[in-house]
Amino acid sequence: MRTSLSLVLLAAAALAACVPPAAPAEAPDPFASSVDEVGPWAEAAPDVMESPAGPATPEQRAARLQARALLVDGHSSVPSLLPGGSSDPVGPGGEPTAAELARLKAAGVTGKFFSIHVGPPAPQAPSSLGGSVARRALDLIDATHRQIERHRETLVLARSARDVRRAEREGKIAVLMGIEGGHAIENSLPALRSFYRLGVRTMALTHTTTNDWADSAGGALDPGLVRHHGLSPFGEAVVREMQRIGMLVDVSHASDSTFQEVMKVASAPVITSSTMRAVGHHRRNLDDYMLRAIAEKGGIVMVNSWALFLDEAYAAQSARFAQKYGAYIKELGERLQGDAGALRELVEKLKAQDGPMAPPPPLSRIVDHIDYVVKVAGIAHVGLGSVFGGDEVLQDGLAGIDGLPNLTLELVRRGYSDGDILRLLGGNFLRVLEQAEAYAASTDTTLSGHGSLRQLSATELPEPPTPPVTSPPAGQPLDPPSRPRVSWAAPPPPPPKPAPRLPKDGAPEPSPAELRMSR
Repeated sequence: MRTSLSLVLLAAAALAACVPPAAPAEAPDPFASSVDEVGPWAEAAPDVMESPAGPATPEQRAARLQARALLVDGHSSVPSLLPGGSSDPVGPGGEPTAAELARLKAAGVTGKFFSIHVGPPAPQAPSSLGGSVARRALDLIDATHRQIERHRETLVLARSARDVRRAEREGKIAVLMGIEGGHAIENSLPALRSFYRLGVRTMALTHTTTNDWADSAGGALDPGLVRHHGLSPFGEAVVREMQRIGMLVDVSHASDSTFQEVMKVASAPVITSSTMRAVGHHRRNLDDYMLRAIAEKGGIVMVNSWALFLDEAYAAQSARFAQKYGAYIKELGERLQGDAGALRELVEKLKAQDGPMAPPPPLSRIVDHIDYVVKVAGIAHVGLGSVFGGDEVLQDGLAGIDGLPNLTLELVRRGYSDGDILRLLGGNFLRVLEQAEAYAASTDTTLSGHGSLRQLSATELPEPPTPPVTSPPAGQPLDPPSRPRVSWAAPPPPPPKPAPRLPKDGAPEPSPAELRMSR
């Protein structure tokens, strides 16, 4: 028996020797996307979504999509409320309330853009105490990092699309940062790269005022000031450098000419949180040509839900309020030096004194805008921007983050497929972010080692405009209650006039004070 057992073992060993050994397992690729990282936007919608087990009501279907979506909110003003003052959703002491964080998670928010809003440059020279616009941006970035570190169980800093997906798997909210106003870099490409290192992944080239290298469309209080007929040569360098390092170029607030020149310079996707002129008139809004141009670059239009961008009657009502109190509010904003909570409180008091305003438009109006952008630009180039703000929000269920499922429900009722809804809620934005990252990687350059040291020279600086002198409305004190009067320093003498540069396209060079109603 022992001999038979030995023979069996020898036969088995011989058979095993005839079988080729298995190939050694390859080391896992740390940069490869896992199965659950491949979003439904990568394929056609019918092939992506699984059919439900049985008939579902629109409400059930919307809830299911809400839970599955990698939902990205394109704008949040929370950082502006952190360093000074307090206002919901930020509690006393500049802390996000636990209830607000719970609402974000309950609504299924995966990524939230924190806006680094520095405001327009002050008419007077920066003081050693107040600092400059770059100092303001750094303070807001630090305040954002502070909140992320204090709420590690809920928030995580996202520097890439992979970080957003990782946050979704871990049940956290990915915080992305975007600068509002390119003047924050103080005309320095090294400063731009430093902001990128701190986590900034988008930057609007302008805000409501024209800066030293890009024209703005203006804002509610001021029309756009034409100085460059779009981008200056340094502005073109800013766009190229942003795309080289993987920072998304945001053309929100930019003038028509600035928009057109960005499209000529850009080699990677461009984004915007403006809307279109066809449904709601506003000089910041986009026409059909602009919608198609963004799509051709592979970019995304993040539809803005601010009521005055969506409804002409409501916008006209807001314009009358701005004409009456605009200059006063502007001066208060300059004196409050970025205290968004205090400024908002004063504006609300002015509105109460001015009498009741007409109600904002219904939630269906924002979906009208989504429908239109989808029709013109295509489903792959539409996302959500500034949906959850607290200023002049929409009626009928979108008064805050809690109402977001109502927007998803409206998309369901309008016949959008499951895959398309997932694209709109966040998939499209992640695709754009990944394409920007891929373009940066394709340049085969290092962040600073191959970066330009260029800064705007004195000869390139346009002559600054002289700020108008305004008076407060009758019966309104210029300084806010319980705040000391701040003396304004005399503005510094203007720099010597630069040598005139050649006009673009043969157009005459405008005087510095020329104004143009634009977007």
